[in-house]
Amino acid sequence: MSGCVFCDIVARRQPAEIVYEDERTMAFLDINPANPGHTLVIPKRHAATIFDIDEEDAAAVMRTAVRVARAIRQAFSPDGLNLVQSNGRAGGQEIFHLHVHVIPRWVGDGLRLARPPVVRRERPLSEVAAEIRRALAQMGEPGA
Repeated sequence: MSGCVFCDIVARRQPAEIVYEDERTMAFLDINPANPGHTLVIPKRHAATIFDIDEEDAAAVMRTAVRVARAIRQAFSPDGLNLVQSNGRAGGQEIFHLHVHVIPRWVGDGLRLARPPVVRRERPLSEVAAEIRRALAQMGEPGA
């Protein structure tokens, strides 16, 4: 997609420290890492958000995220790891090409990804679940 920095990285028009690549995905270091080893995993085919990606590319992105997470564990021995995937401005997305952050974590690293969540239980959980199940059924999803 024209003007997309991640598409430009896939096309090799922008530099990146690529750590993994296959037919559907690419993984490269974040240029503003939260911790050493902070890697981004993207689909090669442009999809702005999770709402836009096809299921095959989404599955490929997750497979690559798992591979990269295991490599980070072997390379750096972190105490833990975060996977972060944001959608839309309200969700904190800044680059509109779907990407998963794979962030190694160490006890005491000082990194705070989010404040403790605020519990908002304005409606009974059973009502909220029913709405989601209804939407899945309307979309023809099995198991709804």
